[in-house]
Amino acid sequence: MGMTQDERWLAKYNEVVEFIESNHRNPSRHRIEEHDMLNWVKANRKALNAGKLKEERVEKFGILLELTELYKRKNQYE
Repeated sequence: MGMTQDERWLAKYNEVVEFIESNHRNPSRHRIEEHDMLNWVKANRKALNAGKLKEERVEKFGILLELTELYKRKNQYE
């Protein structure tokens, strides 16, 4: 039997959080192997902004967004 949608969402959420914490950076659009995570984050951010993200996911995703803010790309010339 497959995972429920919620279980899949949580698994991807944990994967992204783990990735950011271990690599100290966000998933890159320049690395094919990170596209899944990047697209997942973008899709969920879009759903959040449209008010379509499931309520039980909003809080968790908010925590993830705070984490992504910490590792936003820095301007190398600053």
